[in-house]
Amino acid sequence: MRDKRFPAILGACVLLFMVSEVPAQNVLLSEWHVDSGKRAVKERNFGEAEQHYVAALKEAAGAPGTRVTASIASLAELYLAERKPQASERLFRQALAVQERMLGREHPAVAETLKSWATLNADHGQDEAAERLYRQALAIQEKTLGLEHPDVADTLNNLALLYKNQRKYDMAERLYARAIAIQEKALGPEHLDMADTLNNLAVLYKTQKRYAEAEDLYKRALAIREKHLGPEHPDVAVSLNNLANLYTVLGWYKEAEGLHVRALVIREKRLGPEHPDVATSLNNLAVLYNHQGKHAEAESLFKHALAIREKSLGPEHPKVADTLENYAALLWAMERSEEAEQLAERAKTIRSKRRF
Repeated sequence: MRDKRFPAILGACVLLFMVSEVPAQNVLLSEWHVDSGKRAVKERNFGEAEQHYVAALKEAAGAPGTRVTASIASLAELYLAERKPQASERLFRQALAVQERMLGREHPAVAETLKSWATLNADHGQDEAAERLYRQALAIQEKTLGLEHPDVADTLNNLALLYKNQRKYDMAERLYARAIAIQEKALGPEHLDMADTLNNLAVLYKTQKRYAEAEDLYKRALAIREKHLGPEHPDVAVSLNNLANLYTVLGWYKEAEGLHVRALVIREKRLGPEHPDVATSLNNLAVLYNHQGKHAEAESLFKHALAIREKSLGPEHPKVADTLENYAALLWAMERSEEAEQLAERAKTIRSKRRF
């Protein structure tokens, strides 16, 4: 699956060490602080929320469950949305300070927080900082968990994705290969976690125009997900979408359309008609129709995708820019250049605002 990007922040925040050994009173107090922090976020009192989340971390003895760390990561993202990168960095530094003081600098929980911070940096184009944080996390995990632990493979996966986005393809491929070797040995060749890494390596191969290799990996990832999750799971839709996009590039339009339609049906049924993932399917199906010269059908889908993304993600989200750019390409193909230029300019403006 990865590109898991910001949802990946939440996934990356799942810590190895839960609160089972923390006194019950402290656990309850930690939960109270999390709930209070969430209320403060809804009221946009971010400073108050930050105080509650850091307090929750302390009550959980530095090694909290998912709720605490997911809340910290979510608040950090909100700070970035508010154009407050210094506040986002301060929040992670506070969390790390608490964990390092209570657990030590080389605890696996510290590594997970570093990974969460790294992913956030990567999502916002801060590649140098992301690489440094991923490498710090990797060093801790290799030392404390061993070189062949599945969590090491997960960090290698994230770092490889960063290198792929930087076009450091050889480095990315080596890390993916190591991650796959670890997962196959530790988890088995059909473990669900394998699907993510196989998918990411397929994306790399597609970027390099190694299409046959990419297709093999996409199909393998799809088979694993269907086996473990069933044919109508949203993660299966992700694999269908990726394979369909590959077939679009190859000009296999009939095969691509069938996969895109199946992914769209799954997402509408399982996630609801206004979910961002539904917009992804609509956008990609519209791209396919544009390639086929079905301009009217494509425009209808682009408008629908754009409306969902603006409503669910906000008018300045990068995925909104993606749809604007694709829609602009359609309008240029239809010789509606003035409208196309307006959409392209809006997309350019959105992208210019996404850096720290």
